[in-house]
Amino acid sequence: MGVELVAEETITVGEPATVAGPSPRSTFAIYFEDDGDTGYLYGLDFSREGNPILDAMLIYNVDQVTDRDKPSSVQLIWSTDGLKAALLINEYPHAIFDFDARRGYCRSGFPPADPKWTEFDHSWDDAAVELFR
Repeated sequence: MGVELVAEETITVGEPATVAGPSPRSTFAIYFEDDGDTGYLYGLDFSREGNPILDAMLIYNVDQVTDRDKPSSVQLIWSTDGLKAALLINEYPHAIFDFDARRGYCRSGFPPADPKWTEFDHSWDDAAVELFR
């Protein structure tokens, strides 16, 4: 399948930052946000009227990141079909949105998924990485 890198930024965990990653082929987008206390990945659909946020997943609590003083590379990638997106931090996958299957995966498994969008929880599954091969 292959991937497209749509955003890459260097951040310091705990310093407020936002990285936007719109899909190159659909109305979907992912946004990573570090608000100084937590890091979250949001899945959005800009074809929705009103609030475009479909779901959100906790990536980290700042006070639990042991190497937060070191710069980190945040990358947002999309599958070539524009329906699957991933957050990589220092080239390591932390979360995946599969918009086609209406499912999100993250290593924290938190918070509970929005039942209006999906029937699945946010449990991580290593097989989800295969969506990008």
